[in-house]
Amino acid sequence: MSEEIINRVANSKLMTFDLEQIYPKGERIFFDISQWLLEGIVLREKDFRENAVAHDWRQYEDKFVALHCSTDAIVPGWAYLLLSLHLAPFAKKVTVGTLEELESVLFAELLQNLDLSEFENKPVIIKGCAHKPIPQNAYVLLAQKLQPLAKSIMYGEACSSVPLYKKR
Repeated sequence: MSEEIINRVANSKLMTFDLEQIYPKGERIFFDISQWLLEGIVLREKDFRENAVAHDWRQYEDKFVALHCSTDAIVPGWAYLLLSLHLAPFAKKVTVGTLEELESVLFAELLQNLDLSEFENKPVIIKGCAHKPIPQNAYVLLAQKLQPLAKSIMYGEACSSVPLYKKR
């Protein structure tokens, strides 16, 4: 048995897309506005505005911020707008929602402007395992963006992929 072992995966035209490779660098911050509400549920405009003015917004320099209220308070829309305007000079991105929703927004923006022409008429594997918090929505958006271009789309790893789509 002196046959040479050939790595067919390395020699194939199979292209891998790893969403971790485009993961936006920067700290994610969850800003819970319930801390500025009376008993965590009542927004008093005067107190809320005073807290916003007194807060040190510079600590959010170059960070991604998710504004959210962890209690069942009814928060008027202007409250999130006010905080976003205070954050605008410092934060890279501000959204309303959870950290997972923040990640979805970041990936949606990245994928919308991404040039995927190199994947045209090629078999593509969307890498499944990630060490970073890649939202499921990012995988869905990527698959939809690749579908008109790719010859085929698979999910997972080259050694154990799940076929998802094949161009007719």
